[in-house]
Amino acid sequence: MSFLLRGSPRAGANFCTFLRTPLSRFYATNAKYTKYVPVSGSYPKGFNVGGIHCGVKKDGKSLDLALVTSELPCTAAAVFTKNVFKAAPVIVSRAMLDARNGQGVRGLVANSGCANAVTGKGGMEDAEAMGKTVDQLVGEEKAATIVMSTGVIGQRLPIQKILSGIPTAFEQLGQSHEAWLSVAKAICTTDTFPKFMSRSFTLPGSSTEYRIAGMAKGAGMIHPNMATLLGFMATDAPVSSKSLQGILSHAVERSFNAISVDGDMSTNDTVAILANGAAGGEIITPNSYAEDALRALITEFAEDLSKLVVRDGEGATKFVTVRVQDAKSFEDAKQVASTIARSPLVKTALYGRDANWGRILCATGYSGVAGVVPEKTNVSFIPTDASKELKLLVNGEPENVDEERASQILAMEDLEIRVSLGTGGGQEAVYYTCDFSHEYVTINGDYRT
Repeated sequence: MSFLLRGSPRAGANFCTFLRTPLSRFYATNAKYTKYVPVSGSYPKGFNVGGIHCGVKKDGKSLDLALVTSELPCTAAAVFTKNVFKAAPVIVSRAMLDARNGQGVRGLVANSGCANAVTGKGGMEDAEAMGKTVDQLVGEEKAATIVMSTGVIGQRLPIQKILSGIPTAFEQLGQSHEAWLSVAKAICTTDTFPKFMSRSFTLPGSSTEYRIAGMAKGAGMIHPNMATLLGFMATDAPVSSKSLQGILSHAVERSFNAISVDGDMSTNDTVAILANGAAGGEIITPNSYAEDALRALITEFAEDLSKLVVRDGEGATKFVTVRVQDAKSFEDAKQVASTIARSPLVKTALYGRDANWGRILCATGYSGVAGVVPEKTNVSFIPTDASKELKLLVNGEPENVDEERASQILAMEDLEIRVSLGTGGGQEAVYYTCDFSHEYVTINGDYRT
């Protein structure tokens, strides 16, 4: 198999810092992240996209309404938050996808600035109205639009502004790089940069070139158990609905479900994918070589998108890969990695450049995973400059750690924590996280003020 690459709390990972200090976080540190924002791309055929300002955000100019439509009916798949307090757009979108069995979907509409979560019957009506307005514009009589919202919890949407804005956005839709980038910007909240990428690819047994584009948003309230935050991908490959849901679930488990900024799960988390088949070719079906290749491609693509969310974690100064090896199962390895990744003590030690590996070991021990062998457990720091790993614990015995070398590694923007559990099972999982800094407390301590 091969393929070729070419006044309230917040939700959906957040907004309304704009209400406090408009655009301050986005522009104050944006230069640091310029390298992560593409200046061109390769975009899937048959999608028309755009983002505008409709008035949800109070600064009068920030993009806050995103719209994506497809010229052809799409197969669609999504994963949603497991938070008990599911936001109205989550409930509405899930019901639409279930009713259509993941087929005949025509687009997506999303607003930032207000989560439309815990808003009762009125919030449900607002989410339904957003979808219905798009449906009418694309000529669908039945619900065929995914709806997303992100921002403050417990406040009603300024729904008339959104409903008036949707036709305006529809008139301005395009297929250019700038159009796609405007969508990514329109879903931003406390993000310091839009998280967005695209690729072209081929699949086994076909010379057809396909394309995929995707975006994600979120910088805080990030710790998944489904999807996390908001994420969206679109491809012009022809994929059956059954294959697409399986592919997305697999990819999310290894990407958006494998990141943590602060350990909080939002009420609005949604990751969705649309496939319109506009590039042609045979439909990708379950248990085919093409499905295997597309699964690997989308998993890698989703991993890269989710890493951008961690890099933009509120107040983060480090991007940290937690790699757990030699577990009895992938699930066990992921549970240990997740526990380490969300430990406040580990994250503050990383910020302070303190090689306190005891905190890593402690988190491993209380992860709830059975079968860990203390006398065979190993812990190391892996630098990203290709220099030698720094062993901290070898077969349960502490090493004489070079603190100066440890401080040098911890001063790097990227580093890896590697833990081997010594079970003999040989299974591995990776989690992505960041450190906890003073800035994180500042951002979230006065979030509404």
